[in-house]
Amino acid sequence: MNAQDSTSTRPYLIRALYEWCTDNGFTPYVAVRVDDSVQVPREYVKDGEIVLNISYDATSALQLGNDFIEFKARFGGQPREIIVPVGRVIAIYARENGQGMAFPPPVDLLDAPAPSAAPVATAPAAEAGEDRVMQLVVADVPEGEGDAPRPTPPSAPAGGGRPALKRVK
Repeated sequence: MNAQDSTSTRPYLIRALYEWCTDNGFTPYVAVRVDDSVQVPREYVKDGEIVLNISYDATSALQLGNDFIEFKARFGGQPREIIVPVGRVIAIYARENGQGMAFPPPVDLLDAPAPSAAPVATAPAAEAGEDRVMQLVVADVPEGEGDAPRPTPPSAPAGGGRPALKRVK
């Protein structure tokens, strides 16, 4: 069996990241590129995409299969049957910290013209339909290191600067 005959790694990675999220107490979210093959409530689709909470508490009868992600969930109090082809998943990540993995866009998006006037070169692997994986990471670059110096924020005027929010857990 060669690489072209093997099954996609995407469903395995989705299951692994789902398990990692649940083991660590995070809420797993999947971002899905919607087309006619995706069964989701269309009123919640924005810019051709939908983000779904696939945690144990938000779903019923969740099945993370090799071909489809299937579950039942409530949207606006209405029970819905959700069916997402694994190939339409563009990312899976933890809501709390954003850690996860992004996948290459579905093949139909690679064929669509780019919104800019500049020509876009595609990688040979993308043209061949190969699954490539992109990992989402948070870059922790210590101050003073990196390509360019960090700008210093302007000092707030005394006695009445702009308020700022700080998340406290």
